[in-house]
Formats: sequence, C-alpha cells, structure tokens
Amino acid sequence: MTDTQTETALAEGDIAPDFTLPQDKGDPVTLSALRPKPVVLYFYPKDDTPGCTKQAVGFTTLKKEFEEAGGTILGVSKDSVAKHEKFRAKHDLGVALLSDAEGDVCERYGVWKEKNMYGKVYMGIERTTFLIDGSGKIARIWPKVKVDGHMEDVLEALKALG
Repeated sequence: MTDTQTETALAEGDIAPDFTLPQDKGDPVTLSALRPKPVVLYFYPKDDTPGCTKQAVGFTTLKKEFEEAGGTILGVSKDSVAKHEKFRAKHDLGVALLSDAEGDVCERYGVWKEKNMYGKVYMGIERTTFLIDGSGKIARIWPKVKVDGHMEDVLEALKALG
C-alpha cells in the first residue's frame, strides 16, 4: 500500500466513482461520459482564496498542454454555480468548475475531512487531485496538495499515461 492509498478512501487502480455535477459555464458534467479521455479531477476548498486561485490559474495557464496530452481538467468544490461563475470571470479561468454543493462527491472521493487551522477544528475539503485514465480507473492520487509545481507534476503524469 502506498502513502496515497492511506490518505483517501480510494486507491490508485480503483474505478473512479461516477457522478454528474452542475458546472459554471454550461450543461452538467458526467464523469463517465468523458471516456475515453483521461480526466484531471481536482478538489479544492473554496473559490477566490489565495491557494485555490493560484491552482485554478495554474491549470488554466497549462490547459492547452493538458488538452494536447488528451486530458480534461475539472475542478470541484462545494461552492455554488453562481460563486464559480464570479470566480471564473474575476480570474479569467479556462477550466470547468463543478459545484458539489451537497458534498456527496467530496464524501465519495474521501476529500471531506477534519481540518485544523490555528487551533480551530472544522470540516472542509482537503486539496486533492485524481488522475483518472481513459477506462475510468484512478491512475494517480495527490493528497494534501501543495500548489507550487503541482500542475506541472499532474501534466507529466498525464503525459506518462500515453
């Protein structure tokens, strides 16, 4: 068992749980409908916060490279579609942002966790990225993501899927 397998309810090699969620710029997105394209599914805590903005802008900057490697990028948080639309407009984001307002998908992916900041304990989304291959299997999991350099690491892993 790898370290990433102990960090989340899901493990590399598992079939990614399917879902349909509303997005900020159009029709709802169903994960399984994107096959056989690989998907970069990243969960982030909250729109328009420094780390989440840096991550979304980073994925937007590299979007063309991800597409050339055959991948689709989906960001998920519990923010509403309306908040996602404001976030997209404010930062000119080019990646799809999905609203998991009820938190069901966050729960199924094991990213809704107890967090501790400055001694305050609360529940929130742990920044986590899943690389899902064209058959729907989880190829890689990055738990507790540190934003710097992360998008480039994910891009390299996507390219390695071939």
